Amino acid sequence: MSILTETADAIARIQIARPERKNALTSAMYAALAEALVAAEADASVRAILLHGQPDIFSAGNDLEDFLNAPPENPDAPLFRFMGALAQASKPVVVAVNGAAVGIGTTMLLHCDLVYCADDSRFSLPFVNLGLCPEYGSSLLVPLAAGYHRAAEKLLLGDPASAEEALEMGLVSRILPPAEVLGHARRQCERLAQLPPVALRQTKRLMKDGWRVATERAIAEETATFKRLLASDEARQAFASFLGRRAAR
Repeated sequence: MSILTETADAIARIQIARPERKNALTSAMYAALAEALVAAEADASVRAILLHGQPDIFSAGNDLEDFLNAPPENPDAPLFRFMGALAQASKPVVVAVNGAAVGIGTTMLLHCDLVYCADDSRFSLPFVNLGLCPEYGSSLLVPLAAGYHRAAEKLLLGDPASAEEALEMGLVSRILPPAEVLGHARRQCERLAQLPPVALRQTKRLMKDGWRVATERAIAEETATFKRLLASDEARQAFASFLGRRAAR
């Protein structure tokens, strides 16, 4: 199994566990992630959700071969079900990031509540490099957090962000030594689990309501544009070039 789950002490723990492929995400993994989030939301004993990867990698983003063989083309696609469940989660979602968070690996963090990363983590949104556009609200949420010009460096040029830059941009909550990230995230979940649950969920809802409609509008426009670009010659050439470079290594 590439997605591992357990529920204990009011915390639902979801682990991305495909280290041999740098936690690259497949359709099957998205489906499992979506199911885990839905189950955590439905479980009255769960007060907080903990999401993490491996000690040296959070996620390399989409598994490109799987993505090209089964692109998300309808609202019920596993990718959209996962991101929808994450964006709509009423319970607090805490993330521990070690190593790289690429593409969707960074995008998903924008919809979480507390994000803790290692001091050697790197974050990148290289959509334009692949002939594509930002996904799932990142064209709105990154500029909203970081300001337009800082976001443009990351979204137009695809420049990666160090842990320090990510903190400055508002993409993460705190930087920690690599060995301490998961433990700290777990302790924050324990703190959340002790708080009044209704007040916690309502406070999260109120904080996000201010840009919820704009986010939904951005997601709809991004999705339509992404689908058009994915079918373009420009994207096919970019993907072929990337896969060719990887095969040559």
